[in-house]
Amino acid sequence: NHALLEMEKVRPQVVLMDIGMPGVSGIDATAQIKGSYPEIEIIIQTVFEDQDKIFDAIKAGASGYILKSAPISKIVDAIRDAYEGGAVLTPQIASLVIQYFREKETKDSVPDYGLSEREKEVLGLLVTGLSYKLIADKMNLSYNTINSHIKRIYEKLHVHSVSEAVAKTINQRLLDN
Repeated sequence: NHALLEMEKVRPQVVLMDIGMPGVSGIDATAQIKGSYPEIEIIIQTVFEDQDKIFDAIKAGASGYILKSAPISKIVDAIRDAYEGGAVLTPQIASLVIQYFREKETKDSVPDYGLSEREKEVLGLLVTGLSYKLIADKMNLSYNTINSHIKRIYEKLHVHSVSEAVAKTINQRLLDN
């Protein structure tokens, strides 16, 4: 609750969230913040790579996950990547996420979320790991236009972060058609 009051006052663009805080977990705080302020990017910071906690953080809306032992330059890069709309995942964590969703993959037909061709194109570039800025450059569109497309993608897919959108796209094979 205190974190939500701070978000209202400060309105940060990126939050570096400790996973193990007293009183409330970083995952619960992430879900609360994303519920009230979906535009805020949140990076979970912890001392170890726990697969279950990684998935819980992503489901709660975290934009990424970084180890506390990472060099300060990597933490700064992670904050910058999240600010630009990218997912913050180490290669090891990205592999775990992909493996997890491949194992849970269903053989059902691809669900129709009503994505436009342009939204599918943006989503495809998100899956490759490009930031909002790089997607805008590649598609010759403004950053604000890409941001609008991504907000609509989030609404249609019922997700709250790039990581969640990418995971759902891979899991449900949304771009296989």
